[in-house]
Amino acid sequence: MGWEAPVSGKPSQDGGATPREGTPRVSRAWRPEGTRVHAGRVEIGGPGFVVMAGPCAVEGMEQTEQTAAAVAAAGAHVLRGGVFKPRTSPYSFQGMGEPGLRVLAEAARKVGLPIVSEVMESSQIELMEGYVDILQVGARNMQNFPLLRALGKVRKPVLLKRGMAATVQEWLLAAEYVLDGGNDQVILCERGIRTFETATRNTLDLAAVAVAKQRTHLPVIVDPSHATGEPELIQPMALAAAAAGADGLIIEVHPRPEQALCDGQQALTPERFQQLMRRLPGVLHAVDRHLWRPELPAQVAGAR
Repeated sequence: MGWEAPVSGKPSQDGGATPREGTPRVSRAWRPEGTRVHAGRVEIGGPGFVVMAGPCAVEGMEQTEQTAAAVAAAGAHVLRGGVFKPRTSPYSFQGMGEPGLRVLAEAARKVGLPIVSEVMESSQIELMEGYVDILQVGARNMQNFPLLRALGKVRKPVLLKRGMAATVQEWLLAAEYVLDGGNDQVILCERGIRTFETATRNTLDLAAVAVAKQRTHLPVIVDPSHATGEPELIQPMALAAAAAGADGLIIEVHPRPEQALCDGQQALTPERFQQLMRRLPGVLHAVDRHLWRPELPAQVAGAR
């Protein structure tokens, strides 16, 4: 595998094969049965395929509640929304900050969904822990090692996006920083890499999804919104990701994309998102998967 640095110790779960000394914690050998990450009652990494959806940025209560209601009605499992926004230009909308967290939490409460939102620096972790269920590390921060080490000390799931020019090995070693701190609840996210191609915002590397699934025990999801930058391409790439073995998707949805303060050009309308959710089960069935659903209590399941 060509790992840069060995680690020592034993697997944190019993029952799996004991890896040789020097095997990284992120390696499939560390936990051959795979890791299942839990956000509220939602499980990522099991047989169920998980869809995270919502606005790129929280802009206000009305927009956030409309989007939350729409994605929940369509069958999404986790509400996404950014309140701290790393933007290329310092003059672009930077997010609502803590007031946005309160808006996001209220919208999520009304529809009963857990929340994923991006953390940009370690000083924000304590604040965000009180509101969100999954702490997202954006592509620009994939190798922000102080932030990764700080997230290794928390007991909430971390969604780690691949850097825009990162190799699979660099991506997995970034996850190793979090696991090394004691937090094994990590989700990897392929969101496209920067290549010579200009027809799409980035180049979605679905081969990396298959490689990561082979090399690591961590769940792997795909972000077709950032990968393509085009609403017309999101659905086909989302379906392709499901067929390629991804454990889920994270998708941007906005009730009025043309008015969005952030990345409106790559957001799906609620109607387009609903269409995608209708098509996903057929593709998942072809690869022996299904959309995640809460398990029935044992006594109810036995009565059927």
